[in-house]
Amino acid sequence: MEEEENGAGFRLLLAVILLAIVAGGVTDLILDAPRSWLTFHVLFELGMVAAALVSATALWLGWWRARRAVSTLARSLAEHQAERDAWRASAEQALAGLGRAIGRQFDQWKLTGAEREVAVLLLQGYGHKQIAGLTHRSERTVRQHAVAVYRKAGISSRAELAAFFLRDIEVPDRER
Repeated sequence: MEEEENGAGFRLLLAVILLAIVAGGVTDLILDAPRSWLTFHVLFELGMVAAALVSATALWLGWWRARRAVSTLARSLAEHQAERDAWRASAEQALAGLGRAIGRQFDQWKLTGAEREVAVLLLQGYGHKQIAGLTHRSERTVRQHAVAVYRKAGISSRAELAAFFLRDIEVPDRER
């Protein structure tokens, strides 16, 4: 929010400067009351006034487009967040059931607490280095836990671990 306020202050300052250039140029031309419009001084003043007006117009259009783009992005983000929240609400029971089923399987494999934690994070898609950071363990320890999980489960990789739990999930056919 502070950046937006600073940006608004900068835009206001820039607008005031450009308007001052326009007002100063027009005032100078009026006060000079030139006999001919084809003198260097008059053409220079007109060029400055025109450049300031074109710059002000271009900046205003840019700011207007940027504000519109931000508004569109904010609406899109809100829609995606609402879609995510609706999906989570509708899938909450299924996710809770899947979590309980995974916990029962971990019990059958006799995983320790640390192994369970690493296994869940592996299922969530984290790598060994990320898991080490999240769990405050060394990467080597995380790898050892992962290997223990794979050995106890009778599998050989994180992909097989995910497949163990997700293999039988069917995506509903649209035509059904």
